This record gives sequence, structure tokens and C-alpha cells, in this order.
Amino acid sequence: MNELELKYGCNPSQKPAKIFMRDGSELPVKVLNGRPGYINFLDALNSWQLVKELKAATGLPAAASFKHVSPAGAAVGKPLSDVDRQVYFVDPKAELSPIACAYIRARGADRLSSYGDWAALSDVCDAATARYLKNEVSDGVIAPGYTEEALAILKPKKKGGYNIVAIDPAYEPAPQETKDVYGVSFEQGHNNSKIGPELFQNIVTKNKDLPPEAVTDLIVALITLKYTQSNSVCYVKDGQAIGVGAGQQSRIHCTRLAGQKADNWYLRRHPKVLGLPFIDGIRRPDRDNAIDVYISDEYEDVLAEGAWQQTFKVKPEVLTREEKKAWIATQSGVTCGSDAFFPFGDNVERARKSGVAYIAEPGGSVRDDDVIDKADKYGMVMAFTGLRLFHH
Repeated sequence: MNELELKYGCNPSQKPAKIFMRDGSELPVKVLNGRPGYINFLDALNSWQLVKELKAATGLPAAASFKHVSPAGAAVGKPLSDVDRQVYFVDPKAELSPIACAYIRARGADRLSSYGDWAALSDVCDAATARYLKNEVSDGVIAPGYTEEALAILKPKKKGGYNIVAIDPAYEPAPQETKDVYGVSFEQGHNNSKIGPELFQNIVTKNKDLPPEAVTDLIVALITLKYTQSNSVCYVKDGQAIGVGAGQQSRIHCTRLAGQKADNWYLRRHPKVLGLPFIDGIRRPDRDNAIDVYISDEYEDVLAEGAWQQTFKVKPEVLTREEKKAWIATQSGVTCGSDAFFPFGDNVERARKSGVAYIAEPGGSVRDDDVIDKADKYGMVMAFTGLRLFHH
């Protein structure tokens, strides 16, 4: 099969719609369940590239959680700690495979944004991963294969309509890619830029101590950015994207957005948040939304009289601004990647507030000296990669 008819395009008014191979060859994907749409396939094919490259670069299973053609999160399959299991709502006794850990961590970057996500797995989807996916609000999943047990778990999801897509892991795209905009055809070479440790040789700061775990995190950051709508900035810790700022017109807004998400990720580990007394049987999306509001400046929306009773058994104490600031100040060892150069040192200043110690960006700004000075001021390590990663 070299084409597949879709229900509609980006919007219901955009018909007809399909995916197809211009050269007449077979599609590299096969729908095993459901009926994926236009945006589903945009998410599926972008997210697959991300996890495929991430596994090739790190040697670890990788997963991504995509929304609107950008990752809400991405991660490699490192084991979950007890706190991770609590924060990501995983059964303490559940046996988890590396690929299951990868997806749980990818979705855990920003659970609110991952609501209704598209999941991507670098490895065969096993039962452990399927069991976690089954209980999350998700539109679909792409992987190189599925065990029979995993398919049996996932096929009944969404009343039998859950989208399950298999992709040929050996498929390689044509060297030239095209797309049409307003009737005009665009063509460019496929982005085959390799992202690995060699990119971080040009360390421009006084501090040049870049440990192996930071190199891995920078690889995760840059590969994530390669498939994130530009402008984009990504914060990573321990092989997990913890804040992605996508599609902003201003670089500092990307850095702030990604930093705020990284702060929220860390705040969800605050003892007051871990101890929130949720009512029995609360829906997972309601619980995630309540946590997001509780740690924000809008906390009164869930703590007001008449509101808290719908979510909590007893009214929680406020997590004060001072407590949040003090907690975030303990965050450390975070890496930060940018898909283009930092034009001003304010990006470094903002990144520092979220515990960033390592930065990778292309360099090339007329104010590179100012950016380097800011990094030196805080003892950061910064590498100029010379590689821009715009994605549109």
C-alpha cells in the first residue's frame, strides 16, 4: 500500500486528505488499530524520528510524548526511583521494562500538556508499556512492533478506536524532501545532522568540566529540539526533558517557557505536593490539573471553599511563593539546549534560575561575549555547537 486515505486534514473542513509515497513505493507505516488522522501522522512521523535518533545516539531505549507536532516530553529508559513512581503515578510494585520507563518519564515531563498525546517508542511495545498507556489519555502510539500481549491490552482502549501504528525500523527517507504551501512547492535536503558527543568539543567558558551524564543530557536536549517547532529551548535532567519551550517568536520567551515547565516538574516533587490528599476515585486528568493549579499563582481556584472539597479529602496548606522559590533554588545539574544562538545573556540568567549548569547552543551572535560572560559569572559550562536546529 503506497497511500492511505484520511478522514480529513488539519481541520474537518480540509478534505480530501491522505498520506502517500510520491515515488510509488510502499508506505513505511501500517495501521494495526484505529484510524489515525492527518495531525496524528504528523506527530507519529516526527516523534518516531526523535526516538530512533535518540536511541542510536545514546544506546538506550527512548520515548516521546507529542502534542501538535512538538514534544511535550522525551526521555531515555533509565530506571524510575521511588519518588519518580510516586510523581508519575506508577504502581510501586509494577515491573517496568526500560522502554516503559522511557515513556513514563517522557510523559512525566509535562503531564498536563501530554493529555491526549501521541506516544512514540524506539523499541517494541511490550505489556509493561501498554499497561501504563492504557490508563493515560492518549490518541495513539507508534513503535517498530508490538507484542501480542501489548496489542491485547491496547486495542480495547477508547472503545476499540485507539490508534496503533507500526513503522518499519529500517525505513530511510529520500535525501530530498518537499512540501507545498499555498500552492508553492518547497524542497530541501532532509536534516541528516548527527548529534553526538563530538558536538560539545568547543567549550567556550572558563569551566570546561563536562561530565558524561551531562553529555548524554545535552544529546537528549538537542535531538528533542531537532523535532520541536522553532524557536525552541529544552531543559534536560538525568536523560529526561523536563521543560520544552516551543514555537515562540522570541528566544527569551522560549527560555522562560521551558524554565517554567522545568520548575513545575521540580515543584511536583515538593513534599506538600507529594502529600496532597486526593479524594478516592479522582480521575487522572482532574488530579493532574489540580496539581498544576495548586503549584501556580492561581492556587485559590482549587483551595477556595466549595472547590477543594471536589478534589481533596481535607483542605491542603498553601504552597507559598517563598516555599516555591526556596525549593526551586535547590534544583541543580540541569542542562539546556537551544536550537539557535542566544542573542543576549538574559537567556543564561533565566536558565540559571532553574538549576541549569550546562548549556549547548550554536553560537554566532554578535553578543556571544556577553552570553559567555554570563555563563562564566555562574560557573556554567557552555559549548558552541555551530549547528542550528530549526524545524518548521
